[in-house]
Amino acid sequence: MEKYQALIGFIRKSFSSTEEFISLHEPRFIGNERKYVMNAIDSTFVSSVGEYVNRFEEMICSLTGAKYAVATTNGTAALHMCLLLAGVQQEDEVITQSLSFIATSNAISYCGAKPVFLDVDRDTMGLSVKSVKTFLENQTLQKGDLCINKRTGKVVRAVVPMHTFGHPIRIDELVSLCNRHNIVVVEDAAESIGSYYKGKHTGTFGQSAAFSFNGNKTLTCGGGGVIITNDQSLANKAKHWTTTAKISHPWEYTHDAIGYNYRMPNLNAAMACAQLEQLPMFLENKRQLAKDYIAFGLKNDLNIVLEPSNAISNYWLNALCLSDRDERDLFLAKLNEAGVMCRPIWTLLHKMFMFSGCYVDEQTNAQWLEDRIVNVPSSVKI
Repeated sequence: MEKYQALIGFIRKSFSSTEEFISLHEPRFIGNERKYVMNAIDSTFVSSVGEYVNRFEEMICSLTGAKYAVATTNGTAALHMCLLLAGVQQEDEVITQSLSFIATSNAISYCGAKPVFLDVDRDTMGLSVKSVKTFLENQTLQKGDLCINKRTGKVVRAVVPMHTFGHPIRIDELVSLCNRHNIVVVEDAAESIGSYYKGKHTGTFGQSAAFSFNGNKTLTCGGGGVIITNDQSLANKAKHWTTTAKISHPWEYTHDAIGYNYRMPNLNAAMACAQLEQLPMFLENKRQLAKDYIAFGLKNDLNIVLEPSNAISNYWLNALCLSDRDERDLFLAKLNEAGVMCRPIWTLLHKMFMFSGCYVDEQTNAQWLEDRIVNVPSSVKI
């Protein structure tokens, strides 16, 4: 128990808090947020049209290197749209990881498709290329341009890896594998703004990607998300479909598809722009906190999760790997009782009744991680 007390002391010192409750990850509004939001209010453009929406999309392209960005109401909406752009249809199958936030599988379900849950790698906590390769070689066959599940007869249309806590997976290998099987890769980059793999920003490897700007993310605008892609036709479709598929006209209301009211409001975009201006400082601050946790862990026999090889992680949430589920549960109880918010990694999605009929492989690594991984306070320090 001494090392837990030492950790509590370290966290309280790190966040200059002696008695107050310490959140897992709270937002920092220390830039132009108020100024830009008031500008948006004064402009009267507070919904999905306004200068900040355009500016936000341009800033995202500049940051990630993607050619196109489409701002959305939240990350789940962005991921849903990415899957529609990938051609995911009713009764299709989409490979993903069970070790993820439920939004990943919810977005697949919105399309009427079924998740196929495959195992992760321990070092990245993200979808394992080996697991995907094994599934494709043993469970599928090619019929022309389609990858077909031999057991169900369904089309395996897409693969959705998630960059867990901002740690990139081996995304180049996954894209190469999926290209050989005519499967579209859609990156769930919700947690990985500011993360890079082999010198490229996450989200720029697949056909498209979705980011989240929820209140607990590295950058936030309350809600908010964004789609990025290098395909102009997909970007045009995304902007059209997320704006209720309305055909532009001075006064007529004509729509040419089932559209979605998914565009980010200008008010949220104003805050997002101010947050993006501070991203370099936020990332530097969070990497220093990660280094401090790592140094503390080495001295106190605590295993801190490190960024994978060939990656620069944003360390959205710092994670500890404990010895087993019993230690995990004790750890969570002790730190939360002391007013230091900690949480376990997600319950594996295939265990949820909504997904009980979905294919799931052995999940050896995912279960191992579920039993051991906890997150500790990771806010930007002031």
